[in-house]
Amino acid sequence: MRQAFLEFLKNNIVLFDGAMGTEIYSKGIFINTCYDELNLTNPKLIKEIHQSYIDAGSDVIETNTFGGNRLVLQKFGLEDKTYEINFQGAKIAREVAGDDIYVAGSMGALNERLEPWGSLSEKKAKEIFSEQAKALIDGGVDFLILETFSDLHLIQQAILGIKEKFDIPIIASMTVGDDGNTSFGTPSDLFAKKIELWGACAVGLNCSVGPKVMLDEVEKMIHAVNIPICVIPNAGVPQHIDGRNIYLASPEYFAQYAKHFAQAGVRIIGGCCGTNPDFIKAMKKAIKAEQPKKQTKKHIEIFSEEKNCSAIPTCEKSDFAKKICEKKFVTTVEIVPPKGSDPSKAIEQAKILKEAGIDAINIPDGPRALSRMGASYLSLLIQQNSKIDVIQHYTCRDRNLLGMVGDLLGAYGAGIKNVLLVTGDPPKMGSFPDATAVFDVDSIGLTNLAYSLNCGRDLGGNQLANSTGFLIGVGVNPGAIDLDYEIERFEKKVKAGAEYAITQPVFDSKIFFDFLKKVENIKIPIIAGIWPLVSIRNAEFMNNEVPGASVPDEIMKRMHATKTNEEARMLGLQIARETVAELKPYISGAQISMPFGNVKYPIEVLKDVL
Repeated sequence: MRQAFLEFLKNNIVLFDGAMGTEIYSKGIFINTCYDELNLTNPKLIKEIHQSYIDAGSDVIETNTFGGNRLVLQKFGLEDKTYEINFQGAKIAREVAGDDIYVAGSMGALNERLEPWGSLSEKKAKEIFSEQAKALIDGGVDFLILETFSDLHLIQQAILGIKEKFDIPIIASMTVGDDGNTSFGTPSDLFAKKIELWGACAVGLNCSVGPKVMLDEVEKMIHAVNIPICVIPNAGVPQHIDGRNIYLASPEYFAQYAKHFAQAGVRIIGGCCGTNPDFIKAMKKAIKAEQPKKQTKKHIEIFSEEKNCSAIPTCEKSDFAKKICEKKFVTTVEIVPPKGSDPSKAIEQAKILKEAGIDAINIPDGPRALSRMGASYLSLLIQQNSKIDVIQHYTCRDRNLLGMVGDLLGAYGAGIKNVLLVTGDPPKMGSFPDATAVFDVDSIGLTNLAYSLNCGRDLGGNQLANSTGFLIGVGVNPGAIDLDYEIERFEKKVKAGAEYAITQPVFDSKIFFDFLKKVENIKIPIIAGIWPLVSIRNAEFMNNEVPGASVPDEIMKRMHATKTNEEARMLGLQIARETVAELKPYISGAQISMPFGNVKYPIEVLKDVL
């Protein structure tokens, strides 16, 4: 899985586990014990800790071998068991991880200094590190992580010593003080450049300090190197209370910083001393909202003929399409399908919205992978009973290609004219995390497919008896972590046949305008997503759980200043109106979400433009 990890790292924010030593200590094992020897004497305990971190959501678990080098083991009289301790540590982790979780071979610093500051030679240091690395590799690790080094010279010997003998990815992590420098005074951007030069696949910070200091350093490191950044902080600076080191940071605090790290561009995040599975679980939830959408790369070209082959011109495809073509500011409102089988409330809401002057109703397809009524059925029921255009969202998560063809032909035959094609949230986010996703294609491939049907051809390029005439829409995320990648995908969607786009909720107009500058050559209408905040908790939810949504500090402060629920709701509506007014000259329309199903909210937001 070694190359597989590097591919996974390219496309994902990777969550490591939390502290091993902290968890061992919490089980009643005193610190005068050799924790690494527990791989031999108490493997059941180590397995339980590994499993607890996997259950919390870790993508990677680290072996219990941080102090497993010959020099550190020597003080316990265990130097002759160096290979056995490391091999078993890797084997235990591999058994627990199986084929779905990656295993990192943990390697700490030596307890002697290199010449000329100590008696240890470079040659001997290399031998010690390569000895430990061999045992870990033989035991089945996917890559190695060098952790808590403060001496740049020493980590250099570790990297070079391993690379001379083994072809395996190496993550190299240093520890810094409150000033952002190592104990030898080396600044983070300098050692990051050196570590990249020596051949590590990622460089990072771990231990010693909490998240805040590391965030400041990350912003320097990211601009200094072209390899991924790894951040594994302590749960704050420990406080010595009644003979014990107590870490005061909470899982919720760590979750907030996990989000900040992800937004800054960090690709590997985990927890060091003082963290436990509760921290990892909270971090997983925060990172999920920031995860780059790179899990699927199956774009497929259904056929290669020239575009614009639809029998129906864009402006004639629907009333909604006609308004866009006429440069009218279009308005849409999202109605989330019910959790049960009764559509009556949604239908009544659609009637109220039509009466208020809304142009179309957006129907999401299994948002957040929660179990709800199918979007296709609700779209048809609303269109038939409320006499308003619908925009049916359609994901490629749940169907194979043949199923998608059947669904789209059926939807068009039933009268659905506007679609929004999205990849879809993975099942692990929702009600049934063990459900299987299909993802035969991603949203680019799905756009190609819909365009092919518009041209009257099936998957094999065979002529259909009747073509479809969908107005094809796609999603785009102006607040994506990897914006260049997002724009690259957006361009491919337009090339595949997209005719308009709807964005993720926009809270930060600066982010949105920066995005517009970068896509000014992409000539399709853009409809901005707007979410009326209803409480500070709702704002925190958007920041932590909605991919690409970033509520600026200024708005968070305004929401925090409210004293009642009603005051918060009114302020949220005002902020949404302000956002619409600010964006209106630059967009083709607005899609308003409907928090808590309150149909009054979107009408209130749009009262100045209806």
